[in-house]
Amino acid sequence: QVQLVESGGGLVQAGGSLTLACTASLRILRTAVVKWYRQAPGNQREWVSGISSDGRTDYTSSVKGRFTISRDDAKNSAYLQMNSLKPEDTAVYYCNVVRRGITPTYDYWGQGTQVTVSS
Repeated sequence: QVQLVESGGGLVQAGGSLTLACTASLRILRTAVVKWYRQAPGNQREWVSGISSDGRTDYTSSVKGRFTISRDDAKNSAYLQMNSLKPEDTAVYYCNVVRRGITPTYDYWGQGTQVTVSS
């Protein structure tokens, strides 16, 4: 059974930084897309960022220029560096590892890590 574990969340003041990590219990990242999502209380889960197996990255507009996604397949890990944090970034952040088009396909989620940004 594959497990994804997020870490690095916490409480930070506005303008501060946090780096989230997503670590898989098995070597599943190498040919997969890694995505970060977040869900604030009362809101739907929203996509934040993604990185393809060949390193292409994308971000939702509200975090572009502030967040950086990266991956280290040798460590079965992906990261989300978050700078210039704002109170509206407060949410539970989830890691998602997806592989399509290659057998076996899979779609794994972590349990989430809380990020709280105080004003």
